[in-house]
Amino acid sequence: MTLRIDNKKWILYRHTSDFNLLCEVAQILKSYSKNTITKVEKERLNLHLRELGIYNERNPELPLDAINHKINQLSYYMFGYQAKIDSIDRFMFSPLGNLLLKNLADKDKVSKIFLTMLWAVQYQHPHGGTDKEFQLYPFRLIYKLLLEKRLDNKLYAFEVSYAVVFTKEVTAEIYENLVAEILELRKLSNEQLTTLFQSDRHAYVNSAYEWDYYVSTLFQSAGVLDKINGELICKLQHGNTNTFRKITRNCVSIPSNLKDFANQMLAQYPFLEKPLLLSDKERLKIDVVKEVFSFYPDTLLAEIDEQNTEVSKYLELPKLIEQYANNPENETAYLFEDVLVDGFNMFYNIDAKGIGGAGHTDIECLYLTKHKKFAVESKSTANKLLGISVGRLREHREEIGGEYTIVVTPRYVPAAKRDIAGTPNVIILASTFAEYLYNCIDNDVREIDYADFHNIIIDNLGKDISRNISDMTLSKFATSRI
Repeated sequence: MTLRIDNKKWILYRHTSDFNLLCEVAQILKSYSKNTITKVEKERLNLHLRELGIYNERNPELPLDAINHKINQLSYYMFGYQAKIDSIDRFMFSPLGNLLLKNLADKDKVSKIFLTMLWAVQYQHPHGGTDKEFQLYPFRLIYKLLLEKRLDNKLYAFEVSYAVVFTKEVTAEIYENLVAEILELRKLSNEQLTTLFQSDRHAYVNSAYEWDYYVSTLFQSAGVLDKINGELICKLQHGNTNTFRKITRNCVSIPSNLKDFANQMLAQYPFLEKPLLLSDKERLKIDVVKEVFSFYPDTLLAEIDEQNTEVSKYLELPKLIEQYANNPENETAYLFEDVLVDGFNMFYNIDAKGIGGAGHTDIECLYLTKHKKFAVESKSTANKLLGISVGRLREHREEIGGEYTIVVTPRYVPAAKRDIAGTPNVIILASTFAEYLYNCIDNDVREIDYADFHNIIIDNLGKDISRNISDMTLSKFATSRI
């Protein structure tokens, strides 16, 4: 067996093991949406949490660490992401986080939504402490192992603590080696396992505590795992303290109502898939974070019979661009453009019409309030947009008498932004545009005014306005935390 002295591992949150209490925090946080949470309000929030049994601090000053830890845990489990705007920390609920809160009364739906949120958890994680060396989807791996017949569709706590949480990346070969290691572990007696764990006490004490006491219990209360208590193997001393952590044969498996759905998710979103890099040198971190938290698969919506086509199609904008780019038969040439037309027509004072074709802009838009026209170009590429022909954009714009051009793309290299410098063109990332539309829909904004977009564009011609639009979205729809 491999010894892992001083080896790095997954960092699993351990601030609550009760899923209902975690949802209580989310609901309370959601109630502050679009309002600034002052220190006084935060103290009141902490008092509420203490009444619920979430907050047990005896300090009469009521420090804010407790609620901050809970908010970090919400971020870890994909309820939403955190960002700082104008020196204020803000929390933006994700589409899946909002969907879960809207369905809290239906336990079956909640379990499937939360399982989908786990499917989106990746390392690197925007709000987790796991080392950047780890590049995988941890819970996809867990559920793949739980669907493994060779493992009898179950995992023991000691196996997760000893082997699984030390996995840094996943390939077919690494997966097979991990299954083989787990099978070998199952042959060992309690005495032999004790020897293994004691020889690497420092490496295993936290992994055992995080998984067995917190995470698996949290997942059980969320309905995404069944857990059966098994016998005690040994106790590990925590550092030089008098605290000991248990190594057990507690066992987890997938609940019967989730097995088919888990298989569907694995088929659509494999455990071998490579996660997004937060350290992508050609993208702002916030843009990567938005893409991570925009996970909203049709597989889930079909499963829980909540296929809101208006919401889902705007969240699919980045994927639709990539689908168009990767279609050699040109079967979906206008798919993204059609959805983008619908997107701009969501503004009550925009009349958008698709044109397309050689020598023409993709979309002609009339800003009714100002009686001004502008062009929209969808730029798709299998990888990253390498360049923009400003001459061609000018020709397309002049044909319709447009004032400026908006280039919508999933991602681009820095040279593309240099191409438009000093010209009446702007870039907006598809994920940023989709997020704004989604939040307008989710917050029941009936009249979406284009004025904010127009003002940002006029003030930032020749630039990428994604960050400006992102900041506006957060200011309008995110919970503020002081």
